Amino acid sequence: MVTPAGNSAAREGVVQPVSDYVGRALVLALGFAERAARHDRDGSFPFENFRELSEAGLLSLTVPAALGGAGASVKLAVRIVGIIAKADPSTALVLSMHYINHLVMARSPTWPDRLSRKLARETVEGLALVNALRVEPELGSPARGGLPATVARRTETGWRLTGHKIYSTGAPILKWYLVWARTDEPEPRMGQFLVPAGLPGTRIVETWDHLGLRASGSHDVIFDDVVIPLDYEIDLRRPADWRGLDVTQAATHSVFIAAIYDGIARAARDWLIGFLKHRIPSSLGAPLATLPRAQEILGGIEARLAVNARLIDSFARDFDDGIALSPAESNAIKLTVTNNAIAVVDDALALTGNHGFSRANPLERHHRDVLCGRVHTPQDDSTRLTLGRAALGF
Repeated sequence: MVTPAGNSAAREGVVQPVSDYVGRALVLALGFAERAARHDRDGSFPFENFRELSEAGLLSLTVPAALGGAGASVKLAVRIVGIIAKADPSTALVLSMHYINHLVMARSPTWPDRLSRKLARETVEGLALVNALRVEPELGSPARGGLPATVARRTETGWRLTGHKIYSTGAPILKWYLVWARTDEPEPRMGQFLVPAGLPGTRIVETWDHLGLRASGSHDVIFDDVVIPLDYEIDLRRPADWRGLDVTQAATHSVFIAAIYDGIARAARDWLIGFLKHRIPSSLGAPLATLPRAQEILGGIEARLAVNARLIDSFARDFDDGIALSPAESNAIKLTVTNNAIAVVDDALALTGNHGFSRANPLERHHRDVLCGRVHTPQDDSTRLTLGRAALGF
């Protein structure tokens, strides 16, 4: 276990070398990987993982150095997420959402400075995770448009929030919710409201029982006339003014999601190599690794992972260097990397047969986890449609 020295250093403004953060993540990943199968089978939330991440100073990785965090580049943060994803992708998903929101609030001109400083200070000092709660039962994902059913009503004493959010990743441990809602004004505005977890009227309903990423705690959160301060609104606009995407949000979301599924594929590849080296069928009298078919399929897996590594690394570096990145390109990166990752795990299953599908081995878990890449925003059909229309000039 990494000692608490990491967080202390962050509080004192000490800049740690990149290798130090990577080393801490690699040490923690050993324990995360050991616990991942249990949390997957139980559908239980890995609270201990986040306590250890906090003690290692890794929760404040993307908090600006001026506010006590590590001020890490996106390239480093993506590398950390990839390491954690290879061990436990559910933990990596919650961690990446936290990283993305701190990157966005540090760069956004619309985030109130007082609130971004408050959230930064809390995550430097302890366990204070944040995530956006956007998806609703009727609306689905707001990425495809539409007004949220969650309503904020302005009163003299504060905003009163009522609504129902689903797929609220990290719900059991979040300290702050960024709730996507509309106002009840004659001409409604939409935007985010910062809501502290645990307020009266807030209820978590444990509905998350998915095929994959089962330990992510992506439950429903229900708000019943929850009161928050008037100045906890974050960027309210008319619906028509939300048509343009936040470039930081789009770019970081795509590359972090890509890193999660690439990490799952690398875990599958590593298990496959061990299997091929040690499995000796009596009819063959030699390890499966000696078969040209196995070598060829593994070579194809290596090629896909090499492409993924190049895409993730260069995209993150370009973001850090301030190179303009379009949402279309961001979405294409996510589409390509996640589909490569799914193909890697599919190939591993095809090569290992019943052994790969057995719960005695981790490959079946990697398969269930990697399939979730298809439903993460932006979905493949949306990305392909946008790219196709642009190519045709529509």
